[in-house]
Amino acid sequence: MPSSVHPSPLRAGGDPGTAPAVTSVWVAEGPYSLESSLSVLQRGTHDPCTRVGRGEAWLCFSTAEGPASLRLTQSSASPGTAEPAPRPSPAGLSPGPQVRIRAWGPGARAAVAGVPRLLGAGDDWSGFDEPAFRATLPRAVDEARRRNPGLRLPATGRVFDALVPAILEQKVTVIEARYAWRYLVRRFGSPAPGPVPEGMAIAPDAHALRRVPSWEWHAARVDAKRSTTILRAAEVAAGLDRLGAQTLADGVSAKLQTVPGIGPWTAAEVLQRTHGDPDSVSVGDFHLAAWVGYALTGRKTDDAGMLRLLEPWSGHRQRFVRMLGLTGFRKPSFGPRLAPTDHRRR
Repeated sequence: MPSSVHPSPLRAGGDPGTAPAVTSVWVAEGPYSLESSLSVLQRGTHDPCTRVGRGEAWLCFSTAEGPASLRLTQSSASPGTAEPAPRPSPAGLSPGPQVRIRAWGPGARAAVAGVPRLLGAGDDWSGFDEPAFRATLPRAVDEARRRNPGLRLPATGRVFDALVPAILEQKVTVIEARYAWRYLVRRFGSPAPGPVPEGMAIAPDAHALRRVPSWEWHAARVDAKRSTTILRAAEVAAGLDRLGAQTLADGVSAKLQTVPGIGPWTAAEVLQRTHGDPDSVSVGDFHLAAWVGYALTGRKTDDAGMLRLLEPWSGHRQRFVRMLGLTGFRKPSFGPRLAPTDHRRR
């Protein structure tokens, strides 16, 4: 058997002996929170590609120039430092916190170049924060926005990278999806460059995923429908990644859904992360519609009912949902929990 069929498990961390880090600084315009903005990119506590918390974020991914490990740390802006002077804000906002950037690997410069978009520099909340709009918000949502003025919607621009874990999450429990993601990355990914935290790695690219044998999909607890969808996406990965440079107005969602197996839910989950889509709603989610219904009316609703409830905030529905999540609301729990399905013996 070729070694690529049965790759060795990845070693714990990256190589601290690689080339020196590429460094830079990004200065936010107005309030900014690195942790609340980027947490949506992390797939569980033990995500091997993304770690966010305690004022820093690690992201390991591939670029057109090669793999890169990116470390972002937030610190308050302070006068008298050697950092570059912040640019004037066109919105008239005062300079906010600084995010220090360090990147390793062949793709380090490309990774650093994409940081402003990644951090949500292009995410404009001015319409949401306009007094007349804020007056339409439920009190708890308005209070959540007041307490979280630094949240921005990130935009990675990396469509295929976001698509694979989203497909793994189709119609299964979170536990199953997270297990499958970790298994595939650790089994078929590659070591992350630089002095990364233990367990971090680069996700397998489209070429590597096309070579995953059927029994390994079973070992990852991925059923045939999801693995087939991933393989279809891998065949057109280059075209999918070109969508990362297009705008939402270019019909990116519809283009994503031309791949069999990718529907509105998957497209919304991807665009929330790759394009910072402020209006996408994950229609078809197992829990979301009921949660929104209980939060806004005290009653369960379906997808159509959820969209009717969110209509007053059209254009900002994803922003609204993010703020609603930060209220801490929890819907009542009824019925049995779904148990993870083991596909390994099927």
